[in-house]
Amino acid sequence: MVQMTGELQMNLEDKQGRTIAKDAYFQGALKVMRPIYLSKSGQVCYYILNPGGGYLDGDRYKMRFSLEKQARATLTTQSSTKVYKTPTDHAYQETEIILKDGSYLEYLPDPLIAYRGAKYKQKNIFRMDRTSMLLYSDIITPGWCPDGKHFSYDLVQLVNEFYLEDELVVFDHLKLTPSNQQIHGLGFMEGYTHLGSMFVIGEKVDNSLLDRLYDAMYEKTDAYQIGLSKLPIPGVAIRIMANSTQVIERLFSTCHTLITSEWFGTQPSFLRKY
Repeated sequence: MVQMTGELQMNLEDKQGRTIAKDAYFQGALKVMRPIYLSKSGQVCYYILNPGGGYLDGDRYKMRFSLEKQARATLTTQSSTKVYKTPTDHAYQETEIILKDGSYLEYLPDPLIAYRGAKYKQKNIFRMDRTSMLLYSDIITPGWCPDGKHFSYDLVQLVNEFYLEDELVVFDHLKLTPSNQQIHGLGFMEGYTHLGSMFVIGEKVDNSLLDRLYDAMYEKTDAYQIGLSKLPIPGVAIRIMANSTQVIERLFSTCHTLITSEWFGTQPSFLRKY
C-alpha cells in the first residue's frame, strides 16, 4: 500500500438550508480550516491547507468530498500549490468529488506553480447527479528559475474525469513536457506562459449562457486568448492563455459572477487570503 503524504475526506449535508460537515477526516500534510459562511445563503466555504508548504519528491495526496442532496459548498486552498524539484519520483494528487441530487460545488483551488525540475501529476474525478451543478477552475503557472526560463519544470499532467449518473461523459487530459514539446509554439502555449481552465456543468448551461460568457470576457487584445467549448452534456469548458495569473483570475471572476447571478441571483463571495 502506498503511504499517503496527506489525506482529506469530507461529507457535507444540507441541514435546514445550511450546509454542514456530516463527518470529516484528515491526516498528514492535509488539513481543513473551520467552516466559513460568507453569505446568508447557507453555502459553506472550506479552506484546504497544506502545512508542509509545498509538494516534494514522491509526495502522494488523496482527497474525497461528497455533497449530499441540496448541499452547497465552496472549496478552495489557503495558497498556491507549489511543486518543487522532484529528482527521483513525481508528486501526485488525486481528488474524488461526489455531487448528489441538487447539490452545488465551487472547487476553486489557487494556481499550481511548478518550479525547475518539477514533475507533477494530478487526477480529478467528478461523479455527478444529473441535477447537480459544478464550477471548477485551475491555473498553471511556471515557477521562478535562476536563468529566467519560464518552462523549466519537467512535467505537468492534469487529468479530469466527469461522470454523469456513473457514465464517463467528459475526459480532459493536459500534459506539458517542455523538454520535448515546442511549448511556445502553435498548438501549445503559443507565446503565453500561463494557462487557465474552467468547467461549468449543470442543467442551466445552454447556448445562450455560452454567448453571454464569451461576450463578458471578449476584448480585442493580445494580453490573452480565450476559447469556449460546449460539452456533450449541459456544460462548457473554458481555456485561457495569458502571461499573468491576475489576468486569468480576473476573467474567471467575470464568469463566476455571471453564473452565480443567473443561477442563484447572488454575487460570489470574495475569497480573501491576504
